[in-house]
Amino acid sequence: MEIIRNINALKSMQNESSKGSNLGLIATMGALHEGHISLIKRGQKECSQVIVSIYVNPTQFENSNDLINYPKSLDNDIDILKSLNIDFLFIPNQELMYPNGLVSKTFDLDGIDKKLEGAMRPGHFQGVATAVDRLFELIQPDKAYFGLKDFQQVQIIKKLSLLKGGTPEIIACKIIREDSGLAMSSRNSRLKVKELKAAASIFKALKFAEKEVKVFTASPAALIQEMKSIINSTGLIKVEEITFAFSDNLDIISDPDFPLDHYNKKVHCFISAYARDIRLIDNHFIC
Repeated sequence: MEIIRNINALKSMQNESSKGSNLGLIATMGALHEGHISLIKRGQKECSQVIVSIYVNPTQFENSNDLINYPKSLDNDIDILKSLNIDFLFIPNQELMYPNGLVSKTFDLDGIDKKLEGAMRPGHFQGVATAVDRLFELIQPDKAYFGLKDFQQVQIIKKLSLLKGGTPEIIACKIIREDSGLAMSSRNSRLKVKELKAAASIFKALKFAEKEVKVFTASPAALIQEMKSIINSTGLIKVEEITFAFSDNLDIISDPDFPLDHYNKKVHCFISAYARDIRLIDNHFIC
C-alpha cells in the first residue's frame, strides 16, 4: 500500500498506473469500520486499483464541537487498510483540499441539499460536495463508492457527478449494520455500552414502520408517534426528527393522515436522534 500525502506523489501514482486500469475511490473521514470495509471490498472486486482517502472535512460541520469530537484513529486505519491490501491511501492536508481558503463552493444541486438533513444543517451538503468534487478533481477515479446510510448524501454526489459529465460513476452500496440492527457509523465508537444497545431502537422503529404499512392503513402521524415512543422510551436516545419522503426526489410527505402506501411511489423514512451530544442518523425503505 502506497501512502500519498501531496500532489506530486498523486501525479506520480497516476502516471505509473497501468493504462487501461480502472481506479475505484472510497472517500472517508477515517475511523474506519465494517461499513467502510464493505465499500473497499466491493471496489476491489470491480476495479483493478483502489484508492482510499481519509480527510475530515471542516466545511460540512456546522457544529464546531462535532468537528472537534469526530473520532480519529489514523494509525489503526492504516493497519486496517494494509490488511486489506489496498493499492493507495490518500491523506491530503487542508491546503491541498482548499487551495483558495476554507470556503465551500456553491453547486446547483436541484435543491436536494436544502431538504431533510440539509434543512437541519444549512450548508452541510455544499461542504460535502466541495470536498468530494476536489477529491474527484485530484484523483480522477473511474468509480466512487458511497454507503446508503447517508442516503441523501448519495443523491447529492450522484448529482455532482452529473454536473461533471457523469464521471466518476457513483456506486451506491447497502447499509452495513451491527447484529442489533444499528447502522454502522464512525460516531458509534463514541457511544457507551448502554447507549450502543439503546441505539438499536432506531432501526427497530424503522422496521416497525415498514411492517405496519404492510399490514395496516397507517397514517404517517400515527407511525411517527409510535416510532418516537420506541426510541425515546430507551431513556438514552432522544429523537430529533422522523420524516417520510419520496425515495426518488426526497420531497417530504407533509400530509399527516394520507396512508403512505396510497401514493403509488416509493417512500423512505429518515431518522435523526441523539445520544448525549452524539448525533445518529438512519434511513429505511418503507413501501
